[in-house]
Amino acid sequence: MGLAIVLACALGAASPVWAAAPGDHPKLDKTLNERAKKAGHSRVIVMLKSGWSADAEAKKLGGKLGGSLGLINAKVVEVPNDQLRRLADFAGVARIVEDRPTSGEMNRVAVTVGARAVQQAYGYSGSGVGVAVIDSGIVSWHDDLTYRGNSSKVLTVNGQRVAAFVDFVNGRTTPYDDNGHGTHVAGIIAGNGFDSLGVRAGIAPNAHLVSLKVLDSQGRGVISNVIAALQWAVANKAQYNIRVVNLSVGAAVTMSYNVDPLTLAAKRAVDAGIVVVTAAGNLGRDRATGQTQYGGITAPGNAPWVLTVGASSHEGTVDRSDDIIAPYSSRGPSAIDYQAKPDIVAPGTGTVSLSDPASAMYTTYAAYLLNGSLLTSYKPYLSLTGTSMSAPVVAGSVALMLQANPTLTPNLVKAILQYTAQVYPGYNALTEGAGFLNTKGAVDLTQYFRVATSGLPYPADAYWSKKIIWGNHRVSHGAIDPKSNAWKLSVTWGAADDQGDNVVWGTLCDDECDNVVWGTNGGVVCDPAAEQCDNVVWGTSDDPSCDPALEQCDNVVWGTVADDDDNVVWGTDCDGADCAQVVWGTTADDCDPAVQECDNVVWGTMDDGDNVVWGTSGDVDLTVWNDGGDNVTWDTSASGDIPLYDDPDAAPACFDGYSFETLFGNIAMEPVLIEPLETPVLLSPVTDTTVTILGGTGGIV
Repeated sequence: MGLAIVLACALGAASPVWAAAPGDHPKLDKTLNERAKKAGHSRVIVMLKSGWSADAEAKKLGGKLGGSLGLINAKVVEVPNDQLRRLADFAGVARIVEDRPTSGEMNRVAVTVGARAVQQAYGYSGSGVGVAVIDSGIVSWHDDLTYRGNSSKVLTVNGQRVAAFVDFVNGRTTPYDDNGHGTHVAGIIAGNGFDSLGVRAGIAPNAHLVSLKVLDSQGRGVISNVIAALQWAVANKAQYNIRVVNLSVGAAVTMSYNVDPLTLAAKRAVDAGIVVVTAAGNLGRDRATGQTQYGGITAPGNAPWVLTVGASSHEGTVDRSDDIIAPYSSRGPSAIDYQAKPDIVAPGTGTVSLSDPASAMYTTYAAYLLNGSLLTSYKPYLSLTGTSMSAPVVAGSVALMLQANPTLTPNLVKAILQYTAQVYPGYNALTEGAGFLNTKGAVDLTQYFRVATSGLPYPADAYWSKKIIWGNHRVSHGAIDPKSNAWKLSVTWGAADDQGDNVVWGTLCDDECDNVVWGTNGGVVCDPAAEQCDNVVWGTSDDPSCDPALEQCDNVVWGTVADDDDNVVWGTDCDGADCAQVVWGTTADDCDPAVQECDNVVWGTMDDGDNVVWGTSGDVDLTVWNDGGDNVTWDTSASGDIPLYDDPDAAPACFDGYSFETLFGNIAMEPVLIEPLETPVLLSPVTDTTVTILGGTGGIV
């Protein structure tokens, strides 16, 4: 019998975790409590209390010691299942979790998101910015990874912009990619298009890469290697100027992001000033029925501090007006914590990037290999599909932003990307996040924050969302101020306060924010010459909070500044406010009138009859990620027809001459209606015990 999950939706409330069954050990996660009843061994992550070591205890119990994860004060251990509870009893152990498995085209993409416009208008190319790609490795040589400039900030080794390579799988010291996924992802970020005469150049074609291999030739891995890679990136951030991490790999969500070692490791990287970009996953529709489904966000993309990217499709054109959400793209909310995700969407369908002739994908997906414009001994490009391809589009965009303004923090990067994103009608925030990526707009606003002088009007565009999704609230009618406390490294995205102070995002403004200018002391203020200018801050306060130099103050209410500033997860049935003590999936028949009005409680635009990956009954279990045995897997392959927008044997078409401003047009879309099933549908249990990648196989992942 399922347990009803009662949510405390108030911002800042403790996140729910899996309900423990009678007899469960409180220090073991749900999977390990089950494993403890079975024969065999388990590879686990032992999270330790400060100053303790469990090495001797683990060896005494027959355990085999693995690597140390100093980033989260933990140790990898392979331990007999019948000794799990005894190891958990050790005083120095804080928690033990399973070492879960992970897995994991530019001539149009770079033009349609505006990256090519940034390269042409500003000359930004990601030069000097280091991007760590945690994936399956990187090709030993590719013409598109060369550097032919003279900037000392661009790091190269043996002629390639691969500044470092670390192999957490096989321990090899020279770059290789036996799978091919990591090479494809790297090219989306930083390929320079040499073999296509620049046509298939990536988003940040002069950024240098750090390749951290955590997946094997089959695209399989474990989260301890991902954690070790994040730890390496943090430790070596200064040496390689690592400002961005791309994680096109994902693992099952089996616990709250507040206790998951994978999401906690990602937070350590963010706390160090690194923007962690991760793929949302490819569980946007039921593979058996084709029905749209919600709740399929992967870890670490379920955590608020990372930048989680869903997938759109450019439909084979550079015109933005025909772009749609890719049906495979995972939708929110996140399992267990019920957080609004993804943060943003970017093109991920039919993406052409680099191939590796020595990789498994080069053989397995030969039909999706493409020629360049130059004569080469092999086909240097490969078309793949999935959120794995969307994440590096955003990671490359972040590299451009950081070249334009190196002072940006991870929170400010996310805010700018959301604020300048384009909202498409018919999609809710659990599908498109804050909207479709607009790299040009993001760099425009980033540049303004760096070069603005007193009185310079705040930039704005009719296609910008002018909204951010702060936790589970969508808030608008404000202008981002880079000096506001919301963007500090010490503030967690979605927090209600900053060590007792209200979180402030910027300055309240009118619908177009054309009454905002750069202030005399730096930062954004309402133009004193504008009508209705009261300089009220844009933040979380329920009380008046104004510029102390001004007398007039209006009250700014958290989450209710306008009708559309609603609670993203719970929708508008709670009048834009948090719905405290509402049971997940309740209807008017069983809601408590003493707690809230007995209207149907919805999240986004969905009701309790719609398809959710982990079920709508309120009983959150592991069915979707459990194969019925001891292995947990995350199947990330996007199903359906695989688009190939270019002739594989012809030179690629060039769209670089298009003006970015002409690509918007009128967006004419029918509303996206999701027909509810008569009964909720769970995703069919995955039977493949391998873990695949978040997009990028067979032309489709």
